[in-house]
Amino acid sequence: MNYIINGIQQIGIGVANAKEVFNWYRTYLGFDILVFDDVARATLMKQYTNQKEEERHALLALNLQGGGGLEIWQFTNRLPAAVSNDISLGDLGINVMKLRTSNIKTTHERLRKLGTLEVSDIFDNTHFFFQDPWSNWVQIVENDYIFTNTKCTSSGVLGAIIGVSDIARSSNFFQNLLGYDVVIDKPTDTYFDLPLLAGNHIYKRVLLRHSKREAGGFSELYGPSEIELIQVLEREPNRIFENRLWGDLGYIHLCFDVYGMDAMKQKAEKCDQNFTVDSSESFDMGEAAGRFAYVEDPDGTLIELVETHKVPISKKLGIHIDLKRRNPQKPIPAWLVKTMRIHRKTKNI
Repeated sequence: MNYIINGIQQIGIGVANAKEVFNWYRTYLGFDILVFDDVARATLMKQYTNQKEEERHALLALNLQGGGGLEIWQFTNRLPAAVSNDISLGDLGINVMKLRTSNIKTTHERLRKLGTLEVSDIFDNTHFFFQDPWSNWVQIVENDYIFTNTKCTSSGVLGAIIGVSDIARSSNFFQNLLGYDVVIDKPTDTYFDLPLLAGNHIYKRVLLRHSKREAGGFSELYGPSEIELIQVLEREPNRIFENRLWGDLGYIHLCFDVYGMDAMKQKAEKCDQNFTVDSSESFDMGEAAGRFAYVEDPDGTLIELVETHKVPISKKLGIHIDLKRRNPQKPIPAWLVKTMRIHRKTKNI
């Protein structure tokens, strides 16, 4: 059968203190479901870590209001390196994380009241930007998709803004491999919404969405997603992870939840974008398990693909969701997904 893309599972963020980052996103943006907290060695990522198996601490945080999660990733045997120059819009890689919100004014007011963040105005009554305490750029987008109501108006990951060198080539990649068949061209112009990051340059922009969303696994939790590709003109873009390791500071990958990894691997080969990493069999992440692979977009930005096999509900009771025994074209019932509330953290870890 063909492969299924259930949605954006998570975006990876390289950090210096995983618990500190989790606590902040839990407190202010509702990522309070700790799916796993795992310390291990990144044995399969050597080609992106100078051929060395690095030690790491990884947390997966979800917001049950809907959307993808955050994989908060920290080296434990070395200090992570920061980007050598400040990131400018259009540099090659993930520039900005997109989060959804059900009430943009309330979310905007809450973040501005902190008084410690660089928060933009609201543009077109639909979105605004801010930098988190670790200088990662975030776009909050008003979106009416809600999986379940929580006390927080902000939700999970909607997508990302990705800098590319050739917008047509990159658009083809996301369309052909990841099914983003709705292409919305934006005017070629300056990016007035984000002057601190954009500067006085001209940009090509395109917004990618799905016309029909897949309905398997955790798709109802993830909801719809979007990718914004942006190409800067008049200057040569820098590579965000030039001379740095995967896992160093910043957005390290964008991850999709998929089913049918073998079929996807064949499609990637036909697109001349072979898998660069493939765990082949089930791979454990603490109590969670699955098969994962990596593929690069045409500019080398890392796209992770995860075929989830097992998600823990209660370690004490030995209860978990076994996706290998489920119909991959049928979403997990909402009541069962909501049992993940057992992993909610109401205090700092």
